[in-house]
Amino acid sequence: MRLLKAAGLLLEYPDAALWENRDELLTLFRAEQPELLPFVERYLAAKVLDKQAEWCAIFERGRATSLLLFEHVHAESRDRGQAMVDLLAQYERAGLQLDCRELPDYLPLYLEYLSQQEEAAAREGLQDIAPILALLGGRLKERNSDFSELFDALLKVAKSPLRSDSVASQVADEIRDDTREAMDAIWEEEQVKFIGNSACDFATQQHQRRFSQQPAPQYLDLSVGRGE
Repeated sequence: MRLLKAAGLLLEYPDAALWENRDELLTLFRAEQPELLPFVERYLAAKVLDKQAEWCAIFERGRATSLLLFEHVHAESRDRGQAMVDLLAQYERAGLQLDCRELPDYLPLYLEYLSQQEEAAAREGLQDIAPILALLGGRLKERNSDFSELFDALLKVAKSPLRSDSVASQVADEIRDDTREAMDAIWEEEQVKFIGNSACDFATQQHQRRFSQQPAPQYLDLSVGRGE
């Protein structure tokens, strides 16, 4: 399903190559997902640098809109490690070779994997993550981001009954983790103790501190919300 690969490219950190292939991308959405065409046109009408800044503000400030799928299911638990191993094995069986840049649960990477599957298998793969897609879409909609339209389009391809509006009441009550105050709290300076702390220990402490004051992640049951 070429549409899934294209959707993954739109969720990636913006690259000039996307604008260079503008006509091909618009033709694809015009044929396969015309209701998403206005979103793609607005996206490509902007400058690359502007979209890069927007992407960082949306997907790299806080964990609530993280594109790492297991962040919304397992957070930092040990279960996440095993889920990563299982997903990586799934990729390898499909002949998809990964480099070290992205974790296996990175959504654009998962969409690229699904794009190489038969339509029924690709749809089932989307249904498996439908609750996460709805949660992300709902949070993006609450933040007035056009990207919510892309998540709703993926849910439609999955034939899932879920949409970004499905979690509207839930996300409206969440504490934002991307505000200046939240980010300042996360990166508040602490005294560094060099004696008795290895570099790895200190890095672990810094990682734990980074997320200690952020909203608790949503733990989702991926068996619900699957379409027939």
